[in-house]
Amino acid sequence: ILSDVIHFRLAPRYSEAHQWRLVSLRSSSKMNRISALVTPLLPSSCSVPTRRRYPGRANRYTKRLNLKPLTSRIVLLTRRRQLDQIVEEVEAAKKRYGRLNTIVMNSVLEACVHCGDVDLALRLFDEMAEPGGCGVDSITYAIILKGLGKARRIDEAFQMMESIEKGTALGNPKLSSALVYGLLDSLINAGDLRRANGLLARYGTLLLEQGGPSILIYNLLMKGYINSGSPQAAVVLLDEMLRLGLEPDRPTYNTLIHACIKCSDLDAAMKFLKEMKEKAEEYYDDSLRPDVITYTTLVKGFGDAKDLTSLQEVYLEMKLCDSLFIDRTAFTAVVDALLKCGSTSGALCVFGEILKRSGDDVELRPKPHLYMSMMRAFAVQGDYGMVRNLYLRLWPDSSGRISKAVQQEADNLLMEAALNSGQLDEALGILTSIVRRWKAIPWTTSGGMAAVRLEALLGFSKSILRPHILSKVIPGEPIESIMVPFEATRPLLGTLQLKNVVMRFYKEQAVPIVDDWGSCIGLLHREDCNNLDASLVSMMRSPPPCVSTTTSIGRVVDLVLEKKHKMVIVIHCCGNGYSSKAVGAFTRAQLYRLFEPEQKLLWWIKRAEMRSIDICSQAKPYESFIQ
Repeated sequence: ILSDVIHFRLAPRYSEAHQWRLVSLRSSSKMNRISALVTPLLPSSCSVPTRRRYPGRANRYTKRLNLKPLTSRIVLLTRRRQLDQIVEEVEAAKKRYGRLNTIVMNSVLEACVHCGDVDLALRLFDEMAEPGGCGVDSITYAIILKGLGKARRIDEAFQMMESIEKGTALGNPKLSSALVYGLLDSLINAGDLRRANGLLARYGTLLLEQGGPSILIYNLLMKGYINSGSPQAAVVLLDEMLRLGLEPDRPTYNTLIHACIKCSDLDAAMKFLKEMKEKAEEYYDDSLRPDVITYTTLVKGFGDAKDLTSLQEVYLEMKLCDSLFIDRTAFTAVVDALLKCGSTSGALCVFGEILKRSGDDVELRPKPHLYMSMMRAFAVQGDYGMVRNLYLRLWPDSSGRISKAVQQEADNLLMEAALNSGQLDEALGILTSIVRRWKAIPWTTSGGMAAVRLEALLGFSKSILRPHILSKVIPGEPIESIMVPFEATRPLLGTLQLKNVVMRFYKEQAVPIVDDWGSCIGLLHREDCNNLDASLVSMMRSPPPCVSTTTSIGRVVDLVLEKKHKMVIVIHCCGNGYSSKAVGAFTRAQLYRLFEPEQKLLWWIKRAEMRSIDICSQAKPYESFIQ
């Protein structure tokens, strides 16, 4: 054995590493016996170098990246519709890890489609398909097709389908029924049945080759007829299915029940429910039994019809079904339906059951929508205590994101409940906090109407909106009675350069611009003056806001306040049309000069009150004389 070792060591045709690799093939028992002999015989320069391992210095390409947390994070942000945050975190991940894989990028594409940004999805698709990209697969194409269908960019979707069919698409994906069904579903959700039928006519042969007429096609078509406003046609498709020998499944019955509810035919909906249960018992097929979607659809239908008795029967049947799990969506639908039927006590009982069950199952914690529905119902009734309790428990007990609009509505409902319960001081305090927090309140909402009612009840003396009054004019008079002549506004010629008249805009916020014939062609605002060498006509806003000379003062005031116009041009009405010559102008500064200050307004109110007292005191002797 020792001679063999020396032979391998001295043979010129073997390299040093190869020699020792051949020696290591010897049996371990023999090598163990000679290890003590070989080691001293070999020189130190012939010793085999040992391979050292340094922890933490592995190549990043040899170490498999775990991108599952990033994918889960993208899915979570997609549900919240935070697309900007997704893009920011993905860019940070690219800088840290380098190129990401196709799974992560597909989740980013899904986020873009879900948030409605198809252009960003197409740009990311091009980056993935580039030679240095992560590559695309059939899932990538399915997501892009769905996004194009939702955005109603059907021509681009059909071009992509044709490129896949011809084999010229990047990544060489295979044309499958899944891609066709995905595009068909997006078309149907958009209500474009004409394109959906065209897609079936174009790729119907492919679908027939992969299993014949599919019940999925009819289910999608039924949903399309419902979305397009023709639920009756969805019911008619059932006869065609039966003629082709296709037996309806559970999604088919759910779609038919939904169509019947859209038609307000609740009897037909209950008939399909009975048929589902009978077929499930007859064929011993649990897949035909009504599920939570079936009952939720019926609950919404009876809620819209305000049929409280039928609603309670359906809800009782749901609770008695042992194999049925009532999820958060179903509970929310039951509460909304009970509130529509006017049963606030029943809704409160179901709401309490949700809170009780959510202690064991976090997935049952109610969404902010349910809290808002309850608060709306009790705010109308003036139950301020209940609304306040719901308001305080909205943040700690609800599940999901509470948007800014929900927060504003919650504050408004709290003020409305206080107002309806007669607590004016409490409502005034809430209104003060609303104005301080949100800086504005839309008058078209229920909260805005409550604020108007509160202002009317409190009067001008306690108003927080600093009211003003137009005591110098009559709102019904024409605007020409108070307008400024157009020549007094000193209009500027549009061909002038800004550097020649720049001092004019230090004094005035808006100046009318005229052409060579003296016709007003626009307004140039102070904030638009950004180039001294440019002409005025290139920076003006055209056309200017115009009113006729017969327009009432009140209408012009509303126009200035609503649209925030700094100047309104008054033109003369001539016959059936308007002349091209401006005759006057009305500015925002002129409007402010017409307002009476708040102190003078209070003086007018006190004076009116004193006059009413004097009239009443003078009327007392006449009343006694008549008595």
